Amino acid sequence: MLEIYDLTKKKLLKKYYSDIKKYYLKTLKTLEMEDAFELSLIIVGKTKIRTINREYRNKDVATDVISFANIDSLDYDYLSQEINLGDIFINVDRVLSQAKKYKHSVKREFIFLFVHGLLHLFGYDHMNKEDEKIMFSLQEKIVGNLK
Repeated sequence: MLEIYDLTKKKLLKKYYSDIKKYYLKTLKTLEMEDAFELSLIIVGKTKIRTINREYRNKDVATDVISFANIDSLDYDYLSQEINLGDIFINVDRVLSQAKKYKHSVKREFIFLFVHGLLHLFGYDHMNKEDEKIMFSLQEKIVGNLK
């Protein structure tokens, strides 16, 4: 079950919540998993995400997305119970600026960052070229040519 919390005042991304939920399910289908998970998507501004990044990652910058996984591995029978995967924080300011920078829609940028964060919760990473290729290939398969 995906819960969405918007901690910003303007709630600029609210109209895309149903799309986020669709892409959550599409990601599960792509990974051949059933919806046996709990996770939170928290939308914040640049100041809040910078604080989170500084406190938890020792990086004093406002990034676009940060994921905090609650589990280390899905190597066990995850269907036997509902598992809390963790939290994804998305910076609304970066969603807007990156959509403009990369010349695509706000919806596409929001969904892309969500899927990126979600894949991190499932244990995917891009710390080396091999892992990056796997993760980015999955992102492309899930998000595809969404405009």
